[in-house]
Amino acid sequence: MKSIMRHIALTAMATLLMLGTTACQQRKATNTSTQGIAKINCDESFRNILDQEIEVFEYTYPDANIMPRYMDEAAALDSLLHKHCDLIITSRDLTDQQRDILKKQGRAFRSRKIAVDAVAIIVNKNNDIDELSMDDLREIFTGKVKRWGDVFPTKLKNDSINIVFDDNGSGIMHYMQDKFLNGGKFGKNVFAQHSTEDVFKAVQSHKNAIGFVGVSWITADMSSNELTMEQRIDDLKNKNEVSAIDFTDRIKVMKIRGDDQVQGCKPYQAYINDGSYPLFRVIWAIDASAGGTLDHGFFSFLTGVIGQKIILQTGILPAAEPVRYVETYRN
Repeated sequence: MKSIMRHIALTAMATLLMLGTTACQQRKATNTSTQGIAKINCDESFRNILDQEIEVFEYTYPDANIMPRYMDEAAALDSLLHKHCDLIITSRDLTDQQRDILKKQGRAFRSRKIAVDAVAIIVNKNNDIDELSMDDLREIFTGKVKRWGDVFPTKLKNDSINIVFDDNGSGIMHYMQDKFLNGGKFGKNVFAQHSTEDVFKAVQSHKNAIGFVGVSWITADMSSNELTMEQRIDDLKNKNEVSAIDFTDRIKVMKIRGDDQVQGCKPYQAYINDGSYPLFRVIWAIDASAGGTLDHGFFSFLTGVIGQKIILQTGILPAAEPVRYVETYRN
C-alpha cells in the first residue's frame, strides 16, 4: 500500500514539475522578435518618428507591445549603460569608452545609422526676417548679437532674441552647442523647455523667440493622415517615392544660408539630401538586446525596408532606402 501511495505521489510530483517547466517555457517563448514587450528609450526630439514606426510595427505584429519612453539624449544613453533598457534612439553613436562598458557587461551590441535629420529653426509668424546665415547664428549663440535689429532691419529691432530648446540635455541642444560654441556654454538668453511641443508654444506666444526642433515636427503631410492603416502599409510596401512635404503654418520656418552659399533654403528633404541645408545630424539606433527578442526584432524593423520608408514619410532622410522625389521643392 505504501509502495502504491509513494508511486502516486512521485507521479503527481513529476507531472507538476513537467507542467511547471512547460509553463516556464511558454512564458519565455512569448518574447520573440515579433511578440512580447520591449522597452525603448528615445531622445524626445525623435518622438514623431518613433511613434509612427511603433504604430506600423504593432499593427503588423498584434502580439508585440513596444513601450517607448522619451527623455533627453544623455538620459537615454545612461539608461542603456546601466541596463535599464536594451534599445535606444539617439543622435550620437557610442563612444569607445561606452563600447568598452557594454563589452565588460558581456552584452553584444550593434549601432546603426537609421536616418539623417535636420534642425529646423522656427520663429513667430510676426517675425519679418525670413533668412539667417550661419554667421548670424554664430553671433546669436556667442552673444555678439542680442537684438533682432542687430541681425537685420526689422520691426522687431528693439526686441531681445530669446533662444528656445526642447530640453536641457537634448540632442538638438548638444548639436547646436558643438556646432557654434565648440562645446562651450550658452548665454543667458537660452531657455530649455520640457518638450518639443513646448518650444512651439513658446515661439507662438513670444514674437522675439527663436526655436530649434527636428524637421519631423514641422512637416504637415495631411494626405498620409487620411489613409487607413491598410492603405499606409500598402504604400510602404509598393511605393518608393515621396511627394514634396509642406511645413506646418503654426510658425514660420527660417531659411538658413551656409557659409559658402549665396541663397538660403529651408530644410526640405531635397536640400538635406544634396547638402544645401547646413544643419543636419545623424539618428542612431543602438541595440544591446539578445537575438530573437522583441527589442532585436524592432531594431531590425527600423533598419529594414519598411522602417526606412516610414522615415522617408516623416520629412527626413532614411539612411538606407533610396529617395526619389516626384515634385520640385520650393525655397
